[in-house]
Amino acid sequence: MPKSICPFYRHFVVIRISTVHRSWSQKLAALGLLCLNPCIRSPVSTECVHMFTNGQSRRCTLLAKLQTYSLLGLDALRVEAEVDVSPKSLPKTVLVGLPEAAVRESTHRVARAMVNSGFAVPRERVVINLAPADLPKQAASFDLPIALGMLAAAGQLESNKLDRYAVVGELALDGTTRPVKGALSMAIATEKNKLLKGLIVPAANAAEAAVVEGVTIMPVTSLSEAAQFFGGGQSIDPHPHDADSWREKRDHYEIDFADVRGQETAKRAAVIAAAGGHNLLMVGPPGSGKTMIAKRIPTILPPLSPLESIETTSIYSTLGKLNLSEPLLTARPFREPHHTISHAGLAGGGSPPAPGEISLAHHGVLFLDELPEFNRRTLEVLRQPLEDGTVTISRAMATSTYPADFMLIAALNPCPCGYRTDPRRECHCTPLQIERYMGKISGPLLDRIDLHLEVPAVSFRDLSGKRSGTGSTQMREAVITARALQQQRFSGNRGRRNAQMTHRQARTFCKLDMAGERLLKTAMEAVGLSARAHDEILRVARTIADLEASEQITPDHLSEAIGYRTLDRQMWT
Repeated sequence: MPKSICPFYRHFVVIRISTVHRSWSQKLAALGLLCLNPCIRSPVSTECVHMFTNGQSRRCTLLAKLQTYSLLGLDALRVEAEVDVSPKSLPKTVLVGLPEAAVRESTHRVARAMVNSGFAVPRERVVINLAPADLPKQAASFDLPIALGMLAAAGQLESNKLDRYAVVGELALDGTTRPVKGALSMAIATEKNKLLKGLIVPAANAAEAAVVEGVTIMPVTSLSEAAQFFGGGQSIDPHPHDADSWREKRDHYEIDFADVRGQETAKRAAVIAAAGGHNLLMVGPPGSGKTMIAKRIPTILPPLSPLESIETTSIYSTLGKLNLSEPLLTARPFREPHHTISHAGLAGGGSPPAPGEISLAHHGVLFLDELPEFNRRTLEVLRQPLEDGTVTISRAMATSTYPADFMLIAALNPCPCGYRTDPRRECHCTPLQIERYMGKISGPLLDRIDLHLEVPAVSFRDLSGKRSGTGSTQMREAVITARALQQQRFSGNRGRRNAQMTHRQARTFCKLDMAGERLLKTAMEAVGLSARAHDEILRVARTIADLEASEQITPDHLSEAIGYRTLDRQMWT
């Protein structure tokens, strides 16, 4: 054994990599006294100072702190990763701070990632604290900050930049980084924290995080690269902000309303629904084009604004549903869940709570095909989000509120066989079967759907005709013009639409003349409409008037709006 590392030597001993035999370098690295990674300049990697007294080494306890984030709902909450290495205690790694299973397993991933990256795992007591302690930690994004903290606390990394950057990232066993969920929310949180200089993310998340302006995004591909950056051995170019280039691709759709033959009345209802943000219910026999119409409604909606795009993308990012090749959602989402979906899958749920389909349809369209086939309890969870535009999920550990501002498009057959209203086919359903089938949809839910439309079967003449009908481009121009009038009307509320008018606003912006008042009174008494239906008729009439650039709601506008509220009284009686 070289004299310089004799256990009975009672003075400080300097061990240089250049003067230590290779075999002894490997043994020292195994003991955690030497780092074999030559890229990090630190007291341990290039020159290691230890005191040996009575056969024992003594070293001061080191503490490292890094900033990172934990997701709670759609919000990224600040977490401080503290790593303490104490040589006077028994070798053990302890992770505290209310970690879930994925976080508890991180110590094993981090250890192998460090070794395979050329670093030494501390052979002392390592205590890792994720503060605050009462916040649940459930993601694997703590791997990278924990690894950097262990390197700094063990003396293998010396840096004065650890407190200037927030760090997130999952590590593979070979030390490379893997993408994490919610990088966009973390970038938003970093932008709000003026004490931080930037955010360190896996390279796969860089484009997603870089859509947030005002924050520096530093992509890293491995633990070694991150350590070299903090140690000053390597510089990293920030990822450019290219959100505008992604927004340029937002107007491209593969489908068009011109593909729908006939059904001009249904197209008119679709324009009204899109212009005012109204919910739409279509009733018709199989093959009448209900699904085709529903899938093409996003093509006539206005483009997503930058704020709407960020809000929608953050939901998908949090759930890990964001396509890494398209880091920013630029098209209106269209969600079409199967009728076997649970109420938790539709509204959100789990522990901790996670967004459901209605939140994934935020700023877009939620299409429920074959509406009576859905569980009635599942459908009833839509009532509150349709009114408020948000959904709140409460569990024992946490309560989360998610955005749910969507257009509901529903389709159903008029009876179990589907041919009740088809003049070409005979319906064999009994009145009791029809009543049970239609009774699966509650009256309060129907009352929250503004437009009720009958979609008849398409004739052979329309199908075989060479002339195409109204296309999405023309319909979209009308919708955008009507939305512009609404923006002026609700100038104090960005993005507000006619469908979102309060009772007081409906009285202010939907004033009727004497003829209109008489018409609405007659319809209310004849059809038996509710107070909610009364206001919804006014809102729809206001949208119809906006499509014609009319300041005054005329009896013609009101009559068309009333016509969209009579179908439910015919079908459900």
